[in-house]
Amino acid sequence: MSSRRDFLIKSAGAAALAGGLGTQSANAQTTRGIEGSEAPEIELDYWIDANGDPGKFSVLEARGKWVFLKCFQDWCPGCHSSGFPTLQKFSERFHDHPQVAIAGIQTVFEGYTTNTLEDVRKLQLRYELPITMGHDPGNPETHARPVTMQRYRTGGTPWLILVNPAGVVVYNGFHVDSGKLIEYVAEQVS
Repeated sequence: MSSRRDFLIKSAGAAALAGGLGTQSANAQTTRGIEGSEAPEIELDYWIDANGDPGKFSVLEARGKWVFLKCFQDWCPGCHSSGFPTLQKFSERFHDHPQVAIAGIQTVFEGYTTNTLEDVRKLQLRYELPITMGHDPGNPETHARPVTMQRYRTGGTPWLILVNPAGVVVYNGFHVDSGKLIEYVAEQVS
């Protein structure tokens, strides 16, 4: 199978995961996300591993694996009602899979004094997440968006990004059916 054909098949499958992103308008879908583009590196000063110890995560070093990124904020109701449950289910299935890399990133674009670096570890423990997690604080003085949000053109939180082994973003959006997502990735790594 050619790499272009393989990419199109995988992109179509990932797009099917969305299963009706009714919360986004057609215009928002064209201005958000970077589906079909190469996944940029995420450069943060704060990463912790599954044990809460200083860690690291690199999208570029994960090349050759499926990369699942979940952006969140501690104070985000949608993160707690759907984002973290999706992250939990995905992590339970793939956290130790050699062909999958997972990271959660607190992308703070508001509520700077509430969505703190310390909250990352608290959330990791609360949701029993055996994954690497990071903190991307943005800039409270200029209200500049966090670098992750800028590079991936995310529209807020909770936000999910799926990158294929070639390093191409195949899904970048607010909502996904976690069952279909897990099924899709399981088919790709079997």
